Amino acid sequence: MRSVLFTHIRPHDLLVVDGRFADPAVTPENTVIVDGRGALALPSPVDAHIHPDKTTWGQPWLSRAHAETLVDLIEGDVRARADMTASVAERAGALMDAAIARGTRAWRAHVDVAPVYGLANVHGVREAAAARAGLIDVQIVAFPQLGLLTRPGTAELMERALAEGADVIGGLDPLGIDGDLHGHLDVLFGLAERTGAPVDIHLHDRGEPGLTQVKEIARRAAGHAVTISHAFCLGEDTAAARTLDELIARSGIALTTCALGGDPVLPVGPLTGAGVLLAAGSDGVRDPWTPFGDGDMIARAHLLAYRTDARTDEELAACYAVVAHGGAALLGLERVEFQAGDPADFVLVDAGSLAEAVVDRPIPQFVVRGGVVIAQDGQLLERSPR
Repeated sequence: MRSVLFTHIRPHDLLVVDGRFADPAVTPENTVIVDGRGALALPSPVDAHIHPDKTTWGQPWLSRAHAETLVDLIEGDVRARADMTASVAERAGALMDAAIARGTRAWRAHVDVAPVYGLANVHGVREAAAARAGLIDVQIVAFPQLGLLTRPGTAELMERALAEGADVIGGLDPLGIDGDLHGHLDVLFGLAERTGAPVDIHLHDRGEPGLTQVKEIARRAAGHAVTISHAFCLGEDTAAARTLDELIARSGIALTTCALGGDPVLPVGPLTGAGVLLAAGSDGVRDPWTPFGDGDMIARAHLLAYRTDARTDEELAACYAVVAHGGAALLGLERVEFQAGDPADFVLVDAGSLAEAVVDRPIPQFVVRGGVVIAQDGQLLERSPR
């Protein structure tokens, strides 16, 4: 039995026994004592949408070309990645280390699958994740970034990916990229039927085309675990978008948002109030699409709060709940509420309240995984806690 007592954490000590919280009133012998410095304990955040195979993290600066459209970005990405010399495992692993040090508990990693790449990106991200087993949980989405129907052989590669390291079936703008709503969804949900894997569909299309796709995905979602990522059409401030909130909740579809700079952001209050599972992610981090991002999900909660004009303590706390509890629920992880029996996956930050932490974006003083301190003051301490 391994026990750790984190002391002086407001308003009381936290005891961890064999990786889970226990009653601190009964402390076992030989318990390791960690001074919590009076810090605020928060459940570890989850990055529910990230593209680590594209990142240049830890590499020389990449200058990005101007792009007008989504297709421009996709094509520019292919060209830039052809010139990258560091492996996917090296680049993705460097970003994982940075994210772990900032408290991230788990990733849902969208990884490009296409004839030009084969399954090299899936294998590279899985290699990086395996090297950090016990520090971070990683779900891999086989993602058809270059198109599903428009790139022959992609569907077959995605099915192979599920046998070689991927966990989730990805989709991308059935109308905007493939131009065939039903054909695209037939492939995705056919794969889901055969494999039992969840589905996660990027949906950038806005306005009525986007809403039409949401309705069709909801119609097909019964019996499947389905996520719509971005869903910019639902972030637009229209009555038509809000009428779909209850439909999405009834269908069991989850949504993810990344609070990106110029794009509509999903409204936290209306969606969670309707019972929709909402999570958040980093999206691209220092990749051919964007020079921004750092994999810090406490900072992402700040961005979500800023973009949704959160002002009250309750609204700020709700944004962190999306990042922590929403992400955990989406990835099938146990919820952390600091009750006896909960997994001891948490961060300790210098803040007077959760609302203050969301605004100030403090670097965690301690990152704790399974009751073991794995990072301190933004620095990763060890590769494996077990």
